[in-house]
Amino acid sequence: MTVFAVLPGDIDDPGSPSGGNRYDREVCDRLAAVERPAPGAWPHPDAGDLARLDALLAGLPHGAAVLVDGLVASCAPAVLEAHAARLRLVVLVHMPFGDDDPAARPDEARALRAASAVIATSGWTRRRLIELYALSRLHVATPGVHQAPVAAGSGGAGALLCVAVIGRHKGHDVLVEALARVADRDWTCVCAGSMDRDPAFARGLVARIDALGLGDRISLVGPRPVEPLYAAADLLVHPSRGETYGMVAAEALARGVPVLATTAKGLPDAIGAAAPPGWLVPPGDADALAGALRRWFGDAALRDRLRAAALARRATLTGWDDTARAVEAVFRHTVAD
Repeated sequence: MTVFAVLPGDIDDPGSPSGGNRYDREVCDRLAAVERPAPGAWPHPDAGDLARLDALLAGLPHGAAVLVDGLVASCAPAVLEAHAARLRLVVLVHMPFGDDDPAARPDEARALRAASAVIATSGWTRRRLIELYALSRLHVATPGVHQAPVAAGSGGAGALLCVAVIGRHKGHDVLVEALARVADRDWTCVCAGSMDRDPAFARGLVARIDALGLGDRISLVGPRPVEPLYAAADLLVHPSRGETYGMVAAEALARGVPVLATTAKGLPDAIGAAAPPGWLVPPGDADALAGALRRWFGDAALRDRLRAAALARRATLTGWDDTARAVEAVFRHTVAD
């Protein structure tokens, strides 16, 4: 079965890595999807962007199986409705825009109801879509991980890592404030992620790090290959204010690296039993994050338990082949219907 994939135009831009782009690339490669990039200012398209998307869908053969990234689909309901009877449209939702923006809900609801099926990338996303829109024909295909060697770490506790685009939604400001509260402990923190997504926030973050005298301990290194970073890390700190799944947490656990994260949205689903009760902290709470870090530095038995839990979670994580098979199964079911 041939699957056409309608994707944002920048999913392979090395300067703008994201979990959604990574997911799209891994799945499309495994499905040998015929990709149809949709350049535009998604999720805020102008009339020209919508007209080009309409022409793109009009050029696909009648009855074609079409995977549409939710970044494109959720803000183009009229276009999807115009082609819903002719194409087998399956929308891939990485995040529900209506979750944080009630004004986006009417358009997103129309777009998702126009689809033959909807795929959510996490159990949390599925639950939230049901709450928001009472959808049926809703499936889950969670992100996979690549097999990787168990990380050696530093042999201690102080090599901290944060992998995320630099932005307020990822909680870097909270991380910096928390690290300032444990400045008496021996640690360094590498923050790997693009600084171009929110330049004003990034500039303010650099200024705050300097003001706190932490410039020699917190390194903002930009986008980097992750393998050597995970291999050297003792703990991944992921203070996000909202994740529908948390691919970087799963990637750390796939290497046996413990994760300190927040209770935001789908993050607990990704971490699973690798987080003992009380270990995850509320999003936006620098004091709670600092308290957890202080426990990590001061309690060797806790560190051993978290490392053992990370290794146990590592054994349960599935690969990208499983993700692609789940997506393909949705199309086969949809075409059969």
